[in-house]
Amino acid sequence: MSRSIRRVVPALLSALLLAALLPPAALAEDSFYQPPDPLPAGAPGDLVRSRVSDNPPTRAKAKAWQVMYLSTNALGQRHAVTGTVLVPKDVDAKTAPVVGLAVGTHGPAFRCTPSRMIDVGALYEQPAVTDLLTRGYAVAITDYEGYRPEPRTTYTVGRSMGTAVLDVVRAALRLPGTGLSANAKVALRGYSQGGGAAMWAGELQPSYAPELNLVGVVGGGVPADLIQVALPLDGKRGYGLLATALMGLDRAYPELKLDDYLNDKGRSEYARMQREACTVELLTWYPNGRLADHTTTSPVLTPPWLARVRENKLGGNKIQVPVLQYHGDNDDLVYPPQAKELFAAYCRLGVNARWQGYPSDHITLVYTGNEAAHQFLADRFAGKPATSGC
Repeated sequence: MSRSIRRVVPALLSALLLAALLPPAALAEDSFYQPPDPLPAGAPGDLVRSRVSDNPPTRAKAKAWQVMYLSTNALGQRHAVTGTVLVPKDVDAKTAPVVGLAVGTHGPAFRCTPSRMIDVGALYEQPAVTDLLTRGYAVAITDYEGYRPEPRTTYTVGRSMGTAVLDVVRAALRLPGTGLSANAKVALRGYSQGGGAAMWAGELQPSYAPELNLVGVVGGGVPADLIQVALPLDGKRGYGLLATALMGLDRAYPELKLDDYLNDKGRSEYARMQREACTVELLTWYPNGRLADHTTTSPVLTPPWLARVRENKLGGNKIQVPVLQYHGDNDDLVYPPQAKELFAAYCRLGVNARWQGYPSDHITLVYTGNEAAHQFLADRFAGKPATSGC
């Protein structure tokens, strides 16, 4: 095992264990996360509220804020999203680049909110955050849609995740006290759910946030085609991810009516997931779960669901900046062939894209892919030309 792996794998285990063992009182309900009704006037990325925050692993390196900002959901409607902004203390903020970091799966329960995990030192992607800050980059991290005391998360819905990523970057640039420049160079990166979110943000940016000075996008373990990702998880250890994706689509698109497909056991278990499940629970509660155990009829291949899934398939729009896409050859949670199909689609669209494969499973690559991602970002911020792998 390499020195880098020995360094980061304990971080994963420690973060997941801490998140799983935190008593409910440690993550008591917090009114900061409840959006005001009605929402204030404003444009996407405008701040609703903010407060100084804490990030135990980096409190000596960075100033931190939790933010609530305006964004746009999958139906094009205004809503409010929360997140975290971190700015390194030892750099000139006016010249600091900004990374929109899209985190991976955290689970549907309110206690799993990424910014709350950051605040208690339980973010399993903390090594990536720390490395970005050490390199002198500000970091803007969205919680995605729906993390509030009565959670309605829209897990894997690209048209919601992409706007949330772009708007947390906007919020960081507009947040008083950061000192960041409105013209700062911006890059987007993420892994797993976050890889899909970063790619969605890249595809949406030219029309949705053209003012951002975007220079590069990195996505690892990307779930590009939800059908090809979801079906192999049925009956496998990733069933909890499949179930949460169904709940996410249902919340994003109310006409799907997931409850009509569930049996009594499914209603009970899916409600339990929404109340209690974070990453550990999603991967351990249902090691061989099956849709047939929780539904009277599977919704996955019905016309209404297929139509919404197709709307959230990556590869339909050109990303205008260089892209690095990486994936584990032995990925057991995000089907590798569909990721390679995304890369081929980007090449056909004329994207300056590069593919990097690893002899790795999904979870290990959360960490072992970081160095290549960081180098790609460093080159983009330095203005070096990117070599296409198409």
